[in-house]
Amino acid sequence: MDRFKKEIVDILDDIIKPRGIYERNDVPVRQLEGLEIQKGFLKGPFDTLVEMTENGVKFLVDVENGQKTGFFLDQKENRAAIAPFVKGVKVLDCFTYTGSFALHAGLFGADSVLGIDISEHAVKCAAKNAEINGLDTVVKFQAANTFDILREFYDKGETFDTIVLDPPAFTKTKNAVQGAIRGYKEINLRAMKIIKRGGYLITCSCSQHVDSELFMDILYDAADSRRKVRVAEYRSQAKDHPVLLASPETGYLKCAILQVV
Repeated sequence: MDRFKKEIVDILDDIIKPRGIYERNDVPVRQLEGLEIQKGFLKGPFDTLVEMTENGVKFLVDVENGQKTGFFLDQKENRAAIAPFVKGVKVLDCFTYTGSFALHAGLFGADSVLGIDISEHAVKCAAKNAEINGLDTVVKFQAANTFDILREFYDKGETFDTIVLDPPAFTKTKNAVQGAIRGYKEINLRAMKIIKRGGYLITCSCSQHVDSELFMDILYDAADSRRKVRVAEYRSQAKDHPVLLASPETGYLKCAILQVV
């Protein structure tokens, strides 16, 4: 792909005619391929704090310094799909980053939403996003470790109608899969324990080394929380992130919508 960067930029400029194009080739994995780490303007310059709209929700995106491209576009359709499961209820969004699932829940009519992220900076950005959408009275954010806060909620007897788990990849290599399995099982088990009867768990994994079959096995194991859990829907990444049959790693995103009954 790197060899065709100029052609890709020219095509984007010709078809989309954007104000600017910013390169985020600054991930360490490039060095494994003998490629330089690079970031900067390929067309521009422009203000790299960009406002975008997804499914009717406005977001401020830090193109220059945010994680990856500053926003995780592969979850667009899954965020739209939560509408039936959040209207008029109490929602918890874990690993919220800049508030994408949380703000969608607010827009879709949730009574209250709490977004949790370990990053103070991400939480501040999420709160700003809530303000620009006029959702700051409904959607609140807190800087905390999700593993700790789920345990704390259970100990206090706090419950939610709908919980979203959208963690970062728990493993980037095959050697770390066992640790990832333990992490996914723990957060899902703890979430199931604090969901009200009839409520929903929307749980995701973007770890390519944890395939769909393994992810479902983890969820089966997590359901030993003595709650009956049914699969309401099973989803993947948005259509503009295609799965290529010749590259199994492109089918990396899993999203299960479960009901605790």
